[in-house]
Amino acid sequence: MTERPGGGRNGNTLMHVLIYGGGAVGLGIASCLLRSECSVDIVARPETVAALRTEGLVRTGLFGSSRAEPGSFGAFDCLAEVTGEAYDFVLVCTKSFDSARAAQDLADHQDRIGTSTRFVLFQNGWGNAEVFATRFPAQRIYNARVITGFHRHRPNEVEVTVHADAIHVGTLFGGDLAPLVPLCRSIHAGGIPCEPTDAVGKDLWAKMLYNCALNPLGAILKVSYGVLAEHATSRELMDCIIAEVFTAMSAAGHQTHWPSAAAFIRIFYERLVPDTASHRSSMLQDITAGKRTEIDALNGAVIALAEKHRVVAPYNRAVYDLVKFVEGAAA
Repeated sequence: MTERPGGGRNGNTLMHVLIYGGGAVGLGIASCLLRSECSVDIVARPETVAALRTEGLVRTGLFGSSRAEPGSFGAFDCLAEVTGEAYDFVLVCTKSFDSARAAQDLADHQDRIGTSTRFVLFQNGWGNAEVFATRFPAQRIYNARVITGFHRHRPNEVEVTVHADAIHVGTLFGGDLAPLVPLCRSIHAGGIPCEPTDAVGKDLWAKMLYNCALNPLGAILKVSYGVLAEHATSRELMDCIIAEVFTAMSAAGHQTHWPSAAAFIRIFYERLVPDTASHRSSMLQDITAGKRTEIDALNGAVIALAEKHRVVAPYNRAVYDLVKFVEGAAA
């Protein structure tokens, strides 16, 4: 086995964290934990691992610059390479469409990650926790709501481009929040605000309302969030998408922080969009790069809920179909 570098050599006093997925979000969170002197390993694609091992990890952007030197953390391209020392947390930072594969891979390598580790899903969309609950006890599964924008310029370099609110971490299954306190404290101390919450379900649906309106239209029209809010035609489309998301969410028995779609829409245009006006969605970045998008876990999840609970979602269906067309054309 490859020896884990960094803080883990000093004994069990440091928190051991595995970042599963070395994309922009994974590297951004890893940089925070490394600044907090946690013991960190990253599982990522081979080209990312090669860059991390030779050049270290660099973060720039809104919360300042930081660098973790090569050898101060572990970087591996598969779980079979990690040391086998139990992790306190596995932070799953893959795309939502990889949830099933990631859960299976982690379940197949419990001898490498530990049998009592806790999982925190740093993923977009709705339904990821249910996928992981088919492989692990629900009480060990947590979700993170992230509305910080990250952009990876090079395999080992990530920029924080926009930040709307603190990262919130909590449980959809009634698990204990106390173990999350040191994790959130370490991320926060590493440069990005982060806190535990007992309302992560409401937070995730707030993000669904936001992402389902902005991401597909931004990707289809190739514009930033702010541009979408400037035009009456795109505003009308987003209003209809939000209303449908709210209806499907409510029909399924879920809640968010606003009592109605209209109440959310008011905050959406007054605060949420202005705070992230220059951001271009990750969905647009994926399509530009010829990659698969996360539309299935966003508007696709809304369509599935609407069908299950016998409500309609034609505007979500329309943008879903358009993204699927563009996604296929770009492949």
